[in-house]
Amino acid sequence: MELNELKKTWSKMTPSKELDESQLHTMLSKRTRTLIDRIDRNIKIGFVVLLGLILLFTFDDFIFSPETIDKYYSETPIPNWVLFLAVFGNVLIITTFLYFVVKYYRVKRQCDVACDLKGTLKKIIETLTLYQRLFYLALASLLLAMASAFISGMFIGTEYNAEAQGMHLSDIETSQIILTVGITVLLVAIFGGAIFFFLRWGFRKLYGNYIKKLKATLLELEELD
Repeated sequence: MELNELKKTWSKMTPSKELDESQLHTMLSKRTRTLIDRIDRNIKIGFVVLLGLILLFTFDDFIFSPETIDKYYSETPIPNWVLFLAVFGNVLIITTFLYFVVKYYRVKRQCDVACDLKGTLKKIIETLTLYQRLFYLALASLLLAMASAFISGMFIGTEYNAEAQGMHLSDIETSQIILTVGITVLLVAIFGGAIFFFLRWGFRKLYGNYIKKLKATLLELEELD
């Protein structure tokens, strides 16, 4: 709610009283405190969600996928670079989140002691915006690693099936290769897109919406000043 709307609403509720700058500043301060408390709560939720996702991806990389390969393609080992990309993506996601948490609470402690309300809002907005950029960078890296692993698996599987039938990739018809490539790209787009939109939705739900609310509060505070 903008300041003018807030004043109009207040005047309708209490015609004999008017909001002064001190009261408005107090209300904005309480709103900021509420938003920060919600962000604190969502950081804890983020820890749980992130832990669950990392465990899921780790089990898939080191347990589920290897078991599937051992069962159906026992003579085809997983390339080391695939495992490296998987580990790198998971580590990057974890590191990004931990960096955000450390920076956020460091800013919060500093502002509890030395910052005014406007300074607190600016620093927290900067921290959340930085984390948003790092999160999307880490997410892109993770999806690239997953897509690379999936495409590599499809290629190795196709090559293995061809060799099992006494053929080489060069012996496979061009139309069949195109069909296989098309299916692979489609599956990567569907699953990669689904993961991206799900994680983006989760980020916006936990943190993204608060960036807009904090910016709105900061704008109202600047109008008040």
